[in-house]
Amino acid sequence: MGQSADNYPPKLLEAIRRRATELYHLSGGVEGRDLQNWCQAEAEVLRDSGLQATRRAVVINFGGVVYTGEYDCDCADGYTPGEWKAGDPVPLRVAGDQLYLRRPNGRELQTTIVKRIG
Repeated sequence: MGQSADNYPPKLLEAIRRRATELYHLSGGVEGRDLQNWCQAEAEVLRDSGLQATRRAVVINFGGVVYTGEYDCDCADGYTPGEWKAGDPVPLRVAGDQLYLRRPNGRELQTTIVKRIG
């Protein structure tokens, strides 16, 4: 199981921050992709360091409510961050504490809601 970013050694956390900033600049400074840039940076840095993170999160605004849903990379059926761009319509359904997002390939990404704002 992966560890929380709060538990990363400072050197590793700084490497993730630097890579996320690089990804931001490489994408032309596109706003609203902070989480995607962070997740990609985290995956790259952890892979290169030999560590693994198995949980990720997506953030979706639906009906004025912002949901943060965590998912397990091992059960994500090939989902990779960046399949949606900021502002893309994302068909979804909510069932209890689960958020199901319809991916562009027609499959669903199942997440567990860990935060609701709004």
